[in-house]
Amino acid sequence: MEDPQQANQLNIEISEEVAEGTYANLAIITHSNAEFVIDFVNVMPGTPKSRVKSRIIFTPMHAKRFMKALAENIERFEAANGDIQDLEHIEIPMNFGGPTAQA
Repeated sequence: MEDPQQANQLNIEISEEVAEGTYANLAIITHSNAEFVIDFVNVMPGTPKSRVKSRIIFTPMHAKRFMKALAENIERFEAANGDIQDLEHIEIPMNFGGPTAQA
């Protein structure tokens, strides 16, 4: 007879391409009454145009569960590594410290 714990186990696979990840330093969040949409963008210094690298669409229930899971993980990270500095308290020039774009 099958172990009940094994019957409830979820097997998740990830392709090599997805496992490499996609860097994003900006998230744009919008919502409707039925879904939350998070667009992840990589904004590069000195580049006036950026593209959405990934879009995730959540139901409101899953968006809230994601928010709680992220908050729990941030708490664990900070407990092990110290507080994460909030960008609102750090002045970052609009060119991110890189060279200014010229036409």
